[in-house]
Amino acid sequence: MAKLKPHIHSFGFNLVHIVFVTSGRHPVINEVIEIRLRELIEKLCKTQDCELIECQADLGTKDHIHLLIDVAPKISLSKLCNIPKTITSREIRKEFADFLKPYYWKPNLGARSLADSKSAESHRFWKRGFGYTSAGGAPLTVLKQYIENQGYKS
Repeated sequence: MAKLKPHIHSFGFNLVHIVFVTSGRHPVINEVIEIRLRELIEKLCKTQDCELIECQADLGTKDHIHLLIDVAPKISLSKLCNIPKTITSREIRKEFADFLKPYYWKPNLGARSLADSKSAESHRFWKRGFGYTSAGGAPLTVLKQYIENQGYKS
């Protein structure tokens, strides 16, 4: 659970609620992809001394995912978001290439130039940017419940 995290000459407690949206708002985050995203993001958080507290896709629209992360003091918000977006985009597009074909021009099969795609957006799993709020003001149980209730599983 979230607690003060030390770092060299500082310490901190920083919960951040982050939202990633799929490129083109394509409805591609199904239950299987949601589970894989959670695994990847949890692993990446651990490498940065952060903790993924909650992760829930909106399984109604299937186009975005909510994360609640206890952030280490040494990590900037842009790094916290950009590393997972880059790595999950690459891995999800490799692992689910056949499923994603109708939504994206080309699956990620390795290094290639942007000239290989019809547009700069066609190769991205995630939309540019991210949404976030600091979660320090609301009780953790309220935040977790909010994120858990974002999607429904049919």
